[in-house]
Amino acid sequence: MPTTLLLALIMIGCTSNTPKSDQDDGIVTPESLGISSQAIRDFIEAAETERPNDLHSFQLRRHGKIVAQGWWDPYDVDTPHMLYSLSKSFASTAIGIAQSEGLLTINDRVISFFPPETPPNPSENLKAMRIRDLLKMNTGHEQEPRSAREHPDGWVTGFLSAEIPHKPGTHFVYNSMATFMLSAIIQKVTGQRLRDYLGPRLFEPLDISEPTWDQNQDGIDYGGWGLYLRTEDIGKFGQLYLQKGKWEGKQLISEAWINEATSFQTSNGSDPDSDWEQGYGYQFWMCRHGLYRGDGAFGQFCIIMPEEDVVLAITAATRDMQAIMNLAWEYLLPSFRKAPLEANDRAYQNLLEKTTRLRLTPKKGPETSPTAAQISGAEYRMDENDWGLSTLSFDLTENEPSLILSNSNGHYTLPLGFGTYKKGIFEFPVAGKRTVATSAAWTKDDTLDMLMYLPETPHGYNLKVSFDNEKIRIDRVLNVNFGDNRQEAITGTMLATE
Repeated sequence: MPTTLLLALIMIGCTSNTPKSDQDDGIVTPESLGISSQAIRDFIEAAETERPNDLHSFQLRRHGKIVAQGWWDPYDVDTPHMLYSLSKSFASTAIGIAQSEGLLTINDRVISFFPPETPPNPSENLKAMRIRDLLKMNTGHEQEPRSAREHPDGWVTGFLSAEIPHKPGTHFVYNSMATFMLSAIIQKVTGQRLRDYLGPRLFEPLDISEPTWDQNQDGIDYGGWGLYLRTEDIGKFGQLYLQKGKWEGKQLISEAWINEATSFQTSNGSDPDSDWEQGYGYQFWMCRHGLYRGDGAFGQFCIIMPEEDVVLAITAATRDMQAIMNLAWEYLLPSFRKAPLEANDRAYQNLLEKTTRLRLTPKKGPETSPTAAQISGAEYRMDENDWGLSTLSFDLTENEPSLILSNSNGHYTLPLGFGTYKKGIFEFPVAGKRTVATSAAWTKDDTLDMLMYLPETPHGYNLKVSFDNEKIRIDRVLNVNFGDNRQEAITGTMLATE
């Protein structure tokens, strides 16, 4: 069989459950678009070596086509991923569309939308604040007014009541509450929540199905965070911006808006080697090398490379977002050529083999221990804990080992993967119902180590479950977190059997 035909069959088999790009009209090789397959593989392998288990997915697009993509098991193509602050770029887009529809202008004063929530004697700085200042993170706050979320009369009132010591437009402070106010303004002028306003204007034309956007207690989408999308969706959003707002011949976003939103609007530092200090647009970061991006905490990226006609979408769980960008600049950016490269079937096949076998490292070790038989089927009464667990038990029979958890929301059986990942559902008291992927191994006779990933989020737990006679202790460490990664241990006592 000719090599090229074999590769095509491999590609079809490997991508049969991969979403088809709106722009994609068939199988393409990186070389046909002027990119080295080896360079893409080098990027992946460098990330796995230098930032092990950080990447969850990536999609690389050039000239409107998907060049390469992959998901690290237990993350997958179909599960939407929490975007954190990458949500901001979508909120900005809504403002641009609303301005095009004549619903507002970015020079409108913020308090003009919220007379009831405005303080009786607003400061001059508050009166001067415009939508433009919200977009640029130039609101005049000394620091983000997070306490606004605790205001008894709601987040909008809390934001408008916060002290503003600087003249708006003169002082950059990264401010997620400013983006929340963009969401509140959209809801005020349209009567629709941000997600629903963007539905027919952005999500539906891009075939982004059923996006989720978390809300506050007043039913306002967070705006600055809280959006969940698939990697494919992030890539299409970047492609739309790369195409200056045009999709399938229709202008979804004003080209003038995109040019303005993705260009330098305000200074945010002066370090020439930092992609955090190249300037800020309207909820987009300027990057080195003439690039720009939307991004979210722990490595959620939509990177647009206009000169190279490239979009790079990434989801991740990293403590060092700059390191991920550095790898893209080192391995991918130099590989782009204007003309197609000579076909390299071996390099292309090696890339396909790599991208279809991506996996976060599961727990490794024995699948059983002498303790397993002693605890299997026993029930533990759990002490008070932030997961709300009331009881816990293990079924460690050979065929379907599982962890059974109970809290006020119900009873949940999580299958345990040994040397692999298995998925179940658990409802956390605060985070709500989540898919949970687990991998386990006995590291000592009395210790079961577990990985527990939440594939809709960047987050995962490393759990050490220790058994001491009738006592159980679960030590928990998060992979990434805004605070301390080490969480309070959960303890319990085995219930007596009749």
